[in-house]
Amino acid sequence: MNTIRPIAFYLPQFHPIPENDEWWGKGFTEWTNTAKAKPMFHGHYQPHVPADLGFYDLRLSESRVAQAEMAKQYGIEGFCYYHYWFGGRKILERPFEEVLSSGIPDLGFCLCWANETWSGIWHGNPKHMLIEQTYPGTEDHQKHFDYLLPAFRDPRYIKVDGKPVFLIYKPLNLSDPKSTTELWRKMAKDAGLKGLYLVGVGKARSEWNPADFGFDASTSPQLPAVPAWVSWRSPLEKIRNFHGRKKGLPTIYSYESIIPSLLHHPKNGVEDYPCVIPNWDNTPRSGGRGLVLHGSTPEIFRLHLREAITMAGKLPEGRQFLFIKSWNEWAEGNHLEPDLKYRHEYLKVFLEEINKE
Repeated sequence: MNTIRPIAFYLPQFHPIPENDEWWGKGFTEWTNTAKAKPMFHGHYQPHVPADLGFYDLRLSESRVAQAEMAKQYGIEGFCYYHYWFGGRKILERPFEEVLSSGIPDLGFCLCWANETWSGIWHGNPKHMLIEQTYPGTEDHQKHFDYLLPAFRDPRYIKVDGKPVFLIYKPLNLSDPKSTTELWRKMAKDAGLKGLYLVGVGKARSEWNPADFGFDASTSPQLPAVPAWVSWRSPLEKIRNFHGRKKGLPTIYSYESIIPSLLHHPKNGVEDYPCVIPNWDNTPRSGGRGLVLHGSTPEIFRLHLREAITMAGKLPEGRQFLFIKSWNEWAEGNHLEPDLKYRHEYLKVFLEEINKE
């Protein structure tokens, strides 16, 4: 029996909002950067153009249903929607709120609080702050939980032992993680829930014990650092990155060669869920400041995926989560949704490997 629980991170920034209109121009969405991308070096795969689903608008229920049907067809249990809360201010909330209120699509889901300050990194200006992530205190955390409660009660919500799974992207950025998680667990019980199952999304190569900060587990996408330090054991990559930075080119790694470091192997018994990265290239957002995992193919992804499935299979039943980063982060070149180059090949590989279990 297959007990692996694949959950794909899901970006809602595919519809216009007033804030993006003000910052970047009328009609800006994630497609704006995706569509204007150009190759920056020989063999650079850009732009990524969507295939079956097209340049969709997430205000349309039909788009959301088509995504869910495709995800279900290829073995994904649910989407982990990025959720934005800035001291009571919500952004990009419309797609998920409509999923919640309509009861459609019939696909599992959970939420990840993407608690990061928004900067101008999408236009190559990372020092320009757009919205600061703040933590005003207990009253704000109470209001935040009250906003989340209807989602937690939804029968589609992904749970562990009856407890809704809630992720926090930067758990250690909370001003007091332990008191915040204790408050939310109490509020969950008072609301008639069995509790909360809290997952912290760890920093790359960080070592932390989730329990010390009030969390049940972690998941750790392991992207390499930028600017890159490359060993002379890989002389071609070393030289390419050195000269590339002088020419304003992005940091480039071979996807195949870096596969061994893309998964976090926790120490000290920490329960850490593997997170696979099928592809990565955020130059449409960041240009020369970007990071490219060059040369990803469905068959190379298969090797990465197999290791992650093995890791997930060793976890306790019911908690054998496998996170995918991501379903649809197109401007980061990071998506399982089909593009014109590979069509459904990444999804087919995913389904084949999951079904082996």
